[in-house]
Amino acid sequence: MDRITTDSIRNVCLLGHSGSGKTSLAEAALFVTKAIDRMGKPTDGTTVCDYDPEEVKRGFSLYTAIAPVMWKNKKINFIDTPGYFDFVGEVYQALRVADSAVITVDAKAGVEVGTELAWDYASDAGIPKAFFVNKSDDPEANFSKVLDELKEKFGISVCPLIIPMAEGHTVKGFINLASKKSYMFDKNGKYTEGEIPAEYEDQATELRSALLETAAENSEELMEKFFADEEISEKEVIDALRLGIKTCSAAPVIFGSATNVWCVEQLLSFIADTFPSFHDRGSEKVEKDGEIKEVPIEENGTTSIFVFKTIADPFVGKMSFFKVMNGTLTNEMSLRNVNSGSTEKFGHIYTIRGKKQTEVDALSCGDIGMTAKLSNTNTNDTLTASSTDIVYKKIVYPEPYLGMAVTPKAKGDEDKISSGIAKLLEEDYTIRFENNVETKQLVVYGLGDIHLDVFTSKLKSRFNVNVELTKPKIAYRETIKKTVQAEGKHKKQTGGHGQYGHVKITFSPGEAEGLTFTESVVGGAVPKNFFPAIEKGLLEAMQKGVLAGYPVVHLAANLYDGSYHEVDSSEMAFKIAASLAYKDGLPRANPVLLEPVGELKVYVPDSLVGDVIGDLNKRRGRVLGMTAYEGKKGYQLVEAEVPKAEMLDYPTVLRAMTQGRGWFTYKFVRYEECPAAVAQKVIAEAKQEAEKE
Repeated sequence: MDRITTDSIRNVCLLGHSGSGKTSLAEAALFVTKAIDRMGKPTDGTTVCDYDPEEVKRGFSLYTAIAPVMWKNKKINFIDTPGYFDFVGEVYQALRVADSAVITVDAKAGVEVGTELAWDYASDAGIPKAFFVNKSDDPEANFSKVLDELKEKFGISVCPLIIPMAEGHTVKGFINLASKKSYMFDKNGKYTEGEIPAEYEDQATELRSALLETAAENSEELMEKFFADEEISEKEVIDALRLGIKTCSAAPVIFGSATNVWCVEQLLSFIADTFPSFHDRGSEKVEKDGEIKEVPIEENGTTSIFVFKTIADPFVGKMSFFKVMNGTLTNEMSLRNVNSGSTEKFGHIYTIRGKKQTEVDALSCGDIGMTAKLSNTNTNDTLTASSTDIVYKKIVYPEPYLGMAVTPKAKGDEDKISSGIAKLLEEDYTIRFENNVETKQLVVYGLGDIHLDVFTSKLKSRFNVNVELTKPKIAYRETIKKTVQAEGKHKKQTGGHGQYGHVKITFSPGEAEGLTFTESVVGGAVPKNFFPAIEKGLLEAMQKGVLAGYPVVHLAANLYDGSYHEVDSSEMAFKIAASLAYKDGLPRANPVLLEPVGELKVYVPDSLVGDVIGDLNKRRGRVLGMTAYEGKKGYQLVEAEVPKAEMLDYPTVLRAMTQGRGWFTYKFVRYEECPAAVAQKVIAEAKQEAEKE
């Protein structure tokens, strides 16, 4: 097959609420274009795009998948995305390389949270949008309600293009408002084209007027014809919509059914005729000197690619998915990785359809491909043949906050866990991993429960590591609130040289975070050469507090007296004496438990502010203020300070409370004294842990 040129490539991201039919639509497009000979089902795990074992097992999409089809001499790269909020990182990857989006909507459910978020994601990415109202065969589908909801939610750019002819709860066919033709489908998805039946002419005329009004906004000539009530041809409508889609001022709505392949051909034709190519964008975003700038897209320019996705395959190795951003990529090229500085050789390049790889000699500007075994290349990297350092705008992923401790089910698997996690981190930038030295736990952070569940399943299936997730420990601290005097004497006679160290120390709350050690010894009661040993003894003792064994902070210690033996005194003896003084004094110095407190910023719709504040109060949070959020209309920013111990389940709770509309950031600020009731519980748990050990 001849190489596809840039102007003939359409990169279309499929977005929408979970279960609205994105994967089914990609499957229907593959079937209609004869790329596959039978259609699979997501619930059966038999679709082209849901090929990963985890997706097959669960029956829904977890990852971005590419499904290219040929239609009307155009290559349409459908980029199927997951609908579950836990996998929004995959959506961000797809949007970075898409040039337009089709948002699927359930004809029965109408506009859902996922529909709103899909619109926002595509708008933030600056790409055109269209709607495919799926499942029009559902007996409970309400077409006029769905169209009204779309217009109400997303504004005047929404315009009907292909609408159903419904009789009661039965769809008899569809009307193309641009061509003024009807489509009658049989049970096999085949259709015949004809005139609009008389009983639907009034409805068609009314809705066509809405379509023409939106289309006319993009053409003065069409606007004049529209107001003069002159006949407007299908070509004029499509030409005007092409301009409207390019400028994001038109978002056409096509009703259909992916499983019955109703109006899938019509959608493909519309994409081929009106959706923009990568070249139509004119320029691409790059990062330079800390700013985002635009550089022209040159089909015949110097080759540059952007890696938007990585898969850590245990058999194939690292698979890098990329978009050709400039020039043409051939399988004889070597490109320089601007991020790592290394040079990568492209011996084999492939186009991808689900898991099927087809090797090609070259890929044009704007096309999407894959290559394997780029050793020093990761997601977000730019590779170029240019001597100029061009760095394409990187994908900014959401920060994961749902943390769980990872423990192996089999002893000795710790190294295998770390190795497996390191591989998985290469492909999922919404997973964060830390080895918490203080709590002695491996902690993994994700975007939600399902996200972490999939993560542990992949560890098992790919790297043969069985792990369990448990609630992570909180790194508490201890300090004192009272000044006390304490004494520590270490005296031991073992034959020959003995051991002797004797100190008197005043312990008090300190201003510095760690230990503030001073001495006011007079008369040489304790020689100066033993001072460092005494300080070291205290520093080591501070690693374990007297309440629950947590490190002690803000401690001032003044050595004011003591005694020594000319022969038996040693640094070790004074080190032990200091720790004895510590154990003697701190229990009497009113020790208290400190907990980590962080700054929380929650972004929520106006209507949900009361619920969020009420929940924060239950979490011992202090609400600091509330302001209108400029980044999104109808949203408020709630700022608060909340103990970390109360934030462990917050990602899940906030999502449930706001139905996925709210999000937050959380950053540690300081340690504060624990309330007595909380402290007692933590101390009791610590004692139980100590007894087990």
